[in-house]
Amino acid sequence: MEKSFQYVDDHFEQMVSELQAFCSQPSIAAQNVGMEETASMLVEKMKDAGIDARILENKNGYPVVYGEIKGSTDKTLLFYNHYDVQPPDPVDKWTYPPFGSEIHDGILYARGCSDNKGTLLSRVHAVEAILKSGHTFPVNIKFLVEGEEEIGSPSFEEFVHSHKDLLKADACLWENSAKDEDNNPVVKLGNKGMLYCQLHLKTGNTDVHSMNAPIVPNAGWRLVQALRTLKDDNDHVLIEGFYDDVLPICPEETEAWKKVPSPEDGLKKRLGIDKFVNDATGEQVNLALYTKPSCNICGMEAGYTGEGQKTVTPCEASAKLDFRLVVAQDPDKIFTLLRKHLDSHGFQDIEVSVTSAAAPAKTGVTEKFVQVIQRAAEDVYEQPLVILPTAAGTGPRDVFAYSGMPIAGIGCGHAGSVQHAPNENIKLEDYKEAIKHVVALLFHAEKEEIR
Repeated sequence: MEKSFQYVDDHFEQMVSELQAFCSQPSIAAQNVGMEETASMLVEKMKDAGIDARILENKNGYPVVYGEIKGSTDKTLLFYNHYDVQPPDPVDKWTYPPFGSEIHDGILYARGCSDNKGTLLSRVHAVEAILKSGHTFPVNIKFLVEGEEEIGSPSFEEFVHSHKDLLKADACLWENSAKDEDNNPVVKLGNKGMLYCQLHLKTGNTDVHSMNAPIVPNAGWRLVQALRTLKDDNDHVLIEGFYDDVLPICPEETEAWKKVPSPEDGLKKRLGIDKFVNDATGEQVNLALYTKPSCNICGMEAGYTGEGQKTVTPCEASAKLDFRLVVAQDPDKIFTLLRKHLDSHGFQDIEVSVTSAAAPAKTGVTEKFVQVIQRAAEDVYEQPLVILPTAAGTGPRDVFAYSGMPIAGIGCGHAGSVQHAPNENIKLEDYKEAIKHVVALLFHAEKEEIR
């Protein structure tokens, strides 16, 4: 292992250059920008590292990159990542060009450097470090890299289920994680589920002069009135049956949550806010963020929203909502409950369409694979690894529910990486540690039980 660590130190400048080049290549799934080019670029880099890589046909979506390498044992790890990124908008809010991959004071700024190109390439570089430092590879590795995660992975489930034999593994290293507000490395054992939907209504055939507001229905106001029925002032979702399937926190998770530092102070400072919803503090912040479902307005539109003044009564209005769900809530059931709720409150005229959906999923905190990740972290980090029983965000973990394999995520980001926002960034020192963590994990997996 030490020889591989030394390889990382000796070749780190080149690794960073390759990461910069990878992040400079746009791969915006939502706009179909650079997808095939990025997949091909990744395949070539994986081959250079010694991985047998190729593009697999994905008839209903963007290319899927697959790679494998044979190890000295019969154990197999699956590495799941994605090469697509979020759109860079608003571009004028970036200090540096979003695809410029510039480095300033030891920090790389680029769209996708944290989510997920940095973590993806850190695993490729870890494989390279082991192979090119003269080691026999410890375990079998399979890379599965999709290009649709940032748009809800619409074709991913079908692809995985049609390649079950190819993707069979003992455990899965999930796409990403980041250091917390106290600079502790974090392993994430789960994801919330999500229902993302759009509400739309029409109250007439055309907008009219606002002098008619006393007599003409306003679509904007009607939408606001409908949205107001979804939650109370304490952030409690009012949809009947919404909480029925929420499971209690098990004793093992309860103990794990006690060890997770609250992000309260650092998050408030970065966001420029004085308090959280319901004045949550300390442990309440973690429980609200990670263990409670939510109903969120992502965006609203009605009438005139341009510069200056236009006196109008709008005839159309829409809103985008996301519901973050916890085990064992079902997004299809939540959609049915939402439709029933709107109808029962007199809003039958509001259309509801689903944009994407994913079920919640998580791995138990006592799994052997988690312990192996933890011991590997001790070889790399000065601070302890924080075990996060589930993340607040969403990903397609539920697609692998059939396999029963443990799934855990580690990565190269930090609390201020601002994923999905302007000035997304990673610290180069974190990138080097992320590479070494994967190296250490592979050597530990060779000698220890992972399932």
